[in-house]
Amino acid sequence: MKKRGRGMACGWYGIARTAAMDRAAAWVELDDGGTVKVMTGVTELGEGILTVLCQVAADEMGVTPEDVTLGDNDTARVPEAAHAGATRQTYMISNAVALACRDAMAKFREAMARRWEVAPERIHARHGRCWADDPHNRHECTMSAAVHALKFEHGIVIVGSGLYSSQHTALDPADGHATPWKSYVWGAQIAEVEVDTDSGEVQVLGVWAAHDIGRVINPRGVEGQIEGGVVMAVGHALMEEYSQKDGVTTTPSFAKYILPTALDVPHVTSVLIQEVDPNNPLGVKGIGEPAMVPTAPAIVNAIYDAVGVRIRTLPATPERVLEALRHKGRQQTLKITERAPA
Repeated sequence: MKKRGRGMACGWYGIARTAAMDRAAAWVELDDGGTVKVMTGVTELGEGILTVLCQVAADEMGVTPEDVTLGDNDTARVPEAAHAGATRQTYMISNAVALACRDAMAKFREAMARRWEVAPERIHARHGRCWADDPHNRHECTMSAAVHALKFEHGIVIVGSGLYSSQHTALDPADGHATPWKSYVWGAQIAEVEVDTDSGEVQVLGVWAAHDIGRVINPRGVEGQIEGGVVMAVGHALMEEYSQKDGVTTTPSFAKYILPTALDVPHVTSVLIQEVDPNNPLGVKGIGEPAMVPTAPAIVNAIYDAVGVRIRTLPATPERVLEALRHKGRQQTLKITERAPA
């Protein structure tokens, strides 16, 4: 017999590195043709951070993402930005790039204001064009033309630099008081499962995942991170078990280490809650590890809702679910026997 149930769980997660000061730096240049060159020692592992940085730079510099190029990320030649981990890439490096762009745009506005004889705050740029909104002295041109004029008529090259640091404090040795993380990501998920009471197999049918991640820069990228986190957590909750004996692994290869396949991936509904983080220039957070924090407890709660057994050791394998069902059956039989008249 198959029975369905739903379970809910919440979670929170501190982002960016702790225990040591976290920082990231970047340089930008407003280049020929009105393009923008970004240089930072970013690590791209496939999570899409390069696309995010192009989007940030384009928005800050008033060009299109296609007009942004990322330079060599060799830290022997560009500013260091640290590793991909701790859900820190968007939070740390995007802010460093934004600060570098704002530094460059301040210089650009100053130079164009002198050229057009208007106040710097009257200079704006968007979609590859810049203009002065002074009602008595209106000007407009492409970013390409502006860069050409500044370089070849005024000898000005627009460059900017940015450094972003997470300001946290170490743990107090007396009472443990500290601010170990500068920002936290909050989330809640609901899982729906189907439990086969004959085989003990659990199938996750759907997961509804709502996460507060600050300002969203790339919605599809965020949804992809959430879906990936949920799939990893499904493996953690139901399949993946690393065993060892006397300090020696008894799971020596992936041949016996069960991972989720495409057939195990549930339908994931992502809900992006954009509560802008006031503690950083862009108002962003991150969604790497936080996406998988609530999933396993939500699945375990759903199993309880479906068949009334509480799984306390992960993964919830068919053997453990069946044993829990047998234990529940024995307990019910014992209660009936105790109530029966002598």
